[in-house]
Amino acid sequence: MREVHGVWGSMVSNVLAQLFNQARTFSYWQDQPVPEGLVQAAFELASLGPTSANCEPLRLVLVRSPQAKERLLSCVSSGNYEKVRTAPITAIVAYDREFFELLPRLYPHSDARKWFTTDPAFAEETALRNSSLQGAYLILALRAQGLDCGPMSGFDAAKVDAAFFPGGRWRTNFLLNIGYGDRDRLRPRLPRLAFDEVARWE
Repeated sequence: MREVHGVWGSMVSNVLAQLFNQARTFSYWQDQPVPEGLVQAAFELASLGPTSANCEPLRLVLVRSPQAKERLLSCVSSGNYEKVRTAPITAIVAYDREFFELLPRLYPHSDARKWFTTDPAFAEETALRNSSLQGAYLILALRAQGLDCGPMSGFDAAKVDAAFFPGGRWRTNFLLNIGYGDRDRLRPRLPRLAFDEVARWE
Protein backbone atom coordinates (compact mmCIF):
# COMPACT_ATOMS: atom_id res chain seq x y z
CA MET A 1 0.00 0.00 0.00
CA ARG A 2 2.83 2.38 0.83
CA GLU A 3 4.49 1.71 -2.52
CA VAL A 4 1.26 2.37 -4.40
CA HIS A 5 0.72 5.51 -2.39
CA GLY A 6 4.26 6.63 -3.17
CA VAL A 7 3.83 6.09 -6.92
CA TRP A 8 0.50 7.87 -6.84
CA GLY A 9 1.97 10.76 -4.88
CA SER A 10 4.78 11.06 -7.42
CA MET A 11 2.30 11.12 -10.27
CA VAL A 12 0.28 13.84 -8.60
CA SER A 13 3.42 15.86 -7.97
CA ASN A 14 4.41 15.57 -11.63
CA VAL A 15 0.98 16.71 -12.78
CA LEU A 16 0.97 19.68 -10.41
CA ALA A 17 4.45 20.63 -11.59
CA GLN A 18 3.33 20.53 -15.22
CA LEU A 19 0.21 22.58 -14.58
CA PHE A 20 1.51 25.02 -11.96
CA ASN A 21 4.88 24.72 -10.21
CA GLN A 22 7.08 24.46 -13.30
CA ALA A 23 4.69 26.09 -15.76
CA ARG A 24 5.50 29.64 -16.81
CA THR A 25 4.22 32.42 -19.02
CA PHE A 26 6.35 32.36 -22.16
CA SER A 27 7.42 35.20 -24.44
CA TYR A 28 9.97 33.28 -26.53
CA TRP A 29 9.26 30.17 -28.55
CA GLN A 30 11.07 27.22 -30.04
CA ASP A 31 10.76 26.83 -33.79
CA GLN A 32 8.62 23.74 -33.46
CA PRO A 33 5.14 23.23 -34.94
CA VAL A 34 2.20 22.45 -32.72
CA PRO A 35 0.06 19.46 -33.76
CA GLU A 36 -3.57 20.40 -34.32
CA GLY A 37 -4.66 17.33 -32.36
CA LEU A 38 -3.06 18.58 -29.16
CA VAL A 39 -4.93 21.87 -29.34
CA GLN A 40 -8.21 20.14 -30.09
CA ALA A 41 -7.66 17.69 -27.22
CA ALA A 42 -6.96 20.63 -24.91
CA PHE A 43 -10.15 22.35 -26.01
CA GLU A 44 -12.17 19.21 -25.34
CA LEU A 45 -10.76 19.04 -21.82
CA ALA A 46 -11.35 22.75 -21.21
CA SER A 47 -14.95 22.47 -22.38
CA LEU A 48 -15.67 20.27 -19.35
CA GLY A 49 -15.05 23.17 -16.95
CA PRO A 50 -18.12 24.81 -15.40
CA THR A 51 -19.84 27.86 -16.88
CA SER A 52 -23.05 29.62 -15.87
CA ALA A 53 -25.98 27.50 -17.07
CA ASN A 54 -23.47 25.63 -19.26
CA CYS A 55 -23.49 28.73 -21.48
CA GLU A 56 -20.03 28.13 -23.02
CA PRO A 57 -19.55 31.57 -24.61
CA LEU A 58 -15.89 30.95 -25.51
CA ARG A 59 -15.02 31.26 -29.19
CA LEU A 60 -11.53 30.79 -30.64
CA VAL A 61 -9.65 31.82 -33.73
CA LEU A 62 -6.36 29.94 -33.92
CA VAL A 63 -4.04 32.20 -35.89
CA ARG A 64 -1.08 30.49 -37.52
CA SER A 65 -1.03 31.25 -41.28
CA PRO A 66 1.27 34.09 -42.41
CA GLN A 67 -1.70 36.02 -43.78
CA ALA A 68 -3.70 35.80 -40.55
CA LYS A 69 -0.59 36.62 -38.51
CA GLU A 70 -0.09 39.82 -40.49
CA ARG A 71 -3.65 40.89 -39.78
CA LEU A 72 -3.21 40.20 -36.09
CA LEU A 73 0.23 41.81 -35.85
CA SER A 74 -1.23 45.10 -37.02
CA CYS A 75 -3.41 45.08 -33.89
CA VAL A 76 -0.85 44.36 -31.16
CA SER A 77 1.42 46.70 -29.23
CA SER A 78 5.07 47.04 -30.16
CA GLY A 79 6.09 45.17 -27.01
CA ASN A 80 4.02 42.16 -28.01
CA TYR A 81 4.84 42.16 -31.72
CA GLU A 82 7.68 39.62 -31.58
CA LYS A 83 5.82 37.42 -29.12
CA VAL A 84 2.97 37.03 -31.59
CA ARG A 85 5.17 36.87 -34.68
CA THR A 86 7.27 34.00 -33.37
CA ALA A 87 4.57 31.99 -31.60
CA PRO A 88 3.49 28.92 -33.58
CA ILE A 89 -0.15 29.74 -32.79
CA THR A 90 -1.85 32.79 -31.33
CA ALA A 91 -5.39 32.10 -30.18
CA ILE A 92 -7.82 34.98 -30.19
CA VAL A 93 -9.84 34.10 -27.11
CA ALA A 94 -13.23 35.64 -27.76
CA TYR A 95 -16.83 35.34 -26.69
CA ASP A 96 -20.12 35.07 -28.51
CA ARG A 97 -22.33 37.98 -27.53
CA GLU A 98 -25.37 35.89 -28.51
CA PHE A 99 -24.27 32.74 -26.71
CA PHE A 100 -27.76 32.42 -25.28
CA GLU A 101 -29.12 31.33 -28.67
CA LEU A 102 -27.53 27.92 -28.00
CA LEU A 103 -28.93 27.53 -24.51
CA PRO A 104 -31.96 25.49 -25.62
CA ARG A 105 -29.42 22.80 -26.59
CA LEU A 106 -26.82 23.39 -23.87
CA TYR A 107 -29.23 23.88 -20.95
CA PRO A 108 -32.45 22.16 -22.05
CA HIS A 109 -34.08 21.62 -18.67
CA SER A 110 -34.92 25.33 -18.26
CA ASP A 111 -35.73 28.28 -20.51
CA ALA A 112 -32.41 29.96 -19.76
CA ARG A 113 -32.38 31.87 -23.05
CA LYS A 114 -34.96 34.34 -21.78
CA TRP A 115 -32.69 35.27 -18.86
CA PHE A 116 -30.44 37.08 -21.32
CA THR A 117 -32.58 38.21 -24.25
CA THR A 118 -34.19 40.98 -22.20
CA ASP A 119 -31.01 42.22 -20.51
CA PRO A 120 -28.10 42.92 -22.90
CA ALA A 121 -25.82 44.18 -20.11
CA PHE A 122 -26.32 40.97 -18.14
CA ALA A 123 -25.65 38.90 -21.26
CA GLU A 124 -22.42 40.81 -21.97
CA GLU A 125 -21.24 40.46 -18.38
CA THR A 126 -22.02 36.74 -18.40
CA ALA A 127 -20.22 36.22 -21.71
CA LEU A 128 -17.09 38.05 -20.58
CA ARG A 129 -16.91 36.35 -17.18
CA ASN A 130 -17.47 32.85 -18.48
CA SER A 131 -15.22 33.17 -21.52
CA SER A 132 -12.48 34.32 -19.11
CA LEU A 133 -13.09 31.19 -17.05
CA GLN A 134 -12.98 29.04 -20.15
CA GLY A 135 -9.79 30.74 -21.30
CA ALA A 136 -8.17 29.84 -17.97
CA TYR A 137 -9.36 26.26 -18.30
CA LEU A 138 -7.83 26.22 -21.78
CA ILE A 139 -4.44 27.36 -20.49
CA LEU A 140 -4.38 24.51 -17.97
CA ALA A 141 -5.57 22.00 -20.57
CA LEU A 142 -2.87 23.11 -23.02
CA ARG A 143 -0.26 22.71 -20.31
CA ALA A 144 -1.65 19.24 -19.59
CA GLN A 145 -1.01 18.39 -23.26
CA GLY A 146 2.64 19.41 -22.89
CA LEU A 147 2.28 22.83 -24.48
CA ASP A 148 3.30 26.24 -23.16
CA CYS A 149 1.23 29.41 -23.11
CA GLY A 150 1.66 33.15 -23.13
CA PRO A 151 -1.62 34.96 -22.39
CA MET A 152 -1.55 38.65 -23.31
CA SER A 153 -3.23 41.97 -23.12
CA GLY A 154 -1.43 44.74 -25.01
CA PHE A 155 -3.51 44.86 -28.19
CA ASP A 156 -6.23 46.99 -29.72
CA ALA A 157 -9.37 44.93 -29.17
CA ALA A 158 -11.45 47.06 -31.53
CA LYS A 159 -8.92 46.46 -34.32
CA VAL A 160 -8.86 42.73 -33.65
CA ASP A 161 -12.65 42.63 -33.72
CA ALA A 162 -12.74 44.58 -36.98
CA ALA A 163 -10.10 42.33 -38.56
CA PHE A 164 -11.49 38.98 -37.44
CA PHE A 165 -15.09 39.50 -36.30
CA PRO A 166 -16.59 42.10 -38.63
CA GLY A 167 -20.10 40.82 -37.98
CA GLY A 168 -19.91 42.06 -34.39
CA ARG A 169 -21.32 38.94 -32.77
CA TRP A 170 -17.97 37.72 -31.43
CA ARG A 171 -15.82 40.00 -29.32
CA THR A 172 -12.16 39.65 -28.30
CA ASN A 173 -11.32 38.92 -24.67
CA PHE A 174 -7.54 38.26 -24.71
CA LEU A 175 -4.76 36.77 -26.83
CA LEU A 176 -3.03 33.50 -26.04
CA ASN A 177 0.26 32.46 -27.62
CA ILE A 178 0.65 28.68 -27.80
CA GLY A 179 3.71 26.57 -28.54
CA TYR A 180 6.83 25.10 -27.00
CA GLY A 181 8.44 27.81 -24.93
CA ASP A 182 12.15 28.61 -24.81
CA ARG A 183 13.03 27.99 -21.16
CA ASP A 184 16.57 29.30 -21.62
CA ARG A 185 15.16 32.81 -22.01
CA LEU A 186 12.87 32.79 -19.00
CA ARG A 187 13.36 35.34 -16.26
CA PRO A 188 13.19 34.19 -12.64
CA ARG A 189 9.63 33.67 -11.50
CA LEU A 190 8.08 36.83 -10.13
CA PRO A 191 6.80 36.90 -6.54
CA ARG A 192 3.24 35.94 -5.68
CA LEU A 193 0.98 37.33 -2.99
CA ALA A 194 0.60 35.16 0.10
CA PHE A 195 -2.70 33.62 1.13
CA ASP A 196 -3.05 35.92 4.14
CA GLU A 197 -2.64 38.96 1.90
CA VAL A 198 -5.57 38.13 -0.34
CA ALA A 199 -7.92 35.92 1.67
CA ARG A 200 -9.72 35.82 4.98
CA TRP A 201 -11.99 33.33 6.69
CA GLU A 202 -15.40 34.51 7.90
